[in-house]
Amino acid sequence: MKTIFIISDGTGRTAEQTLMAALTQFSKSTVDIILKPEVRSESQLEPLIAEVKEAGGMVVHTLVSQALRDSLVRITRIHNIDTIDLMGPLLGRLSLYFANSPSQEPGLFFNLNKEYFKRIDSMQFAFHHDDGQRYYEYEKAEIVLVGVSRTFKTPLSIYLAFKGWFVANYPVILGVEPPEILSQLPLGRVFGLTTEAADLSSLRSVRQQYLGGSGGEYASIEYVKKELNYASSIFNEHDWPVIHITSKPIEEIASEILAIKRRITSDE
Repeated sequence: MKTIFIISDGTGRTAEQTLMAALTQFSKSTVDIILKPEVRSESQLEPLIAEVKEAGGMVVHTLVSQALRDSLVRITRIHNIDTIDLMGPLLGRLSLYFANSPSQEPGLFFNLNKEYFKRIDSMQFAFHHDDGQRYYEYEKAEIVLVGVSRTFKTPLSIYLAFKGWFVANYPVILGVEPPEILSQLPLGRVFGLTTEAADLSSLRSVRQQYLGGSGGEYASIEYVKKELNYASSIFNEHDWPVIHITSKPIEEIASEILAIKRRITSDE
């Protein structure tokens, strides 16, 4: 059963009615709806999001306050929680229609769309910094993924970019030193990706066959072990957090990365 939390600065009735109407299109799905009304300060958000995280739920909200919406976006982003804003886009479009901002708040429409445009920018950043491209710009990245070939660096980058993170990835190549800029980035910025040698060898063999060639040294278990050991030595040298991706879906790996990043940030 899925869990959806409704967060509102009022009664939450509007969000509940809208959500129930939408859920009629998913008649085969069982959903537990938890209403959290009268949320009007950031101090109320932290324990609520912890509850959402524990339940593995998502958030639907109708918060009128721009500051509170910004806080909710920031908190759910670091916790990798899906969030739907029912009120913000409506207020933004009404601002255009009436050529005025609600409550005479200046710049509201720009702020409402800031997250949307940031997501576009983060996706472009991921594409432009994939597989070692533009490594000299890594100081602009919020997350840099480092690992040997076929350790999910690119799909992870795209997934996190869709969540609004600026992500780059760099390939570890046996015997090749990574660029100096990686060692200059602060703790919690670079993450090493690793996996089991047998799984990686099998994955590479399938990939090579799909491309019409033999596995060769690239897919051999001996070569894969050497690569993984070399990558491990680099991770240890720089004290980068290491994520084991074996048998894990992209969502779980991303959540693990963000959990470590959240812990490091809170310790600073």
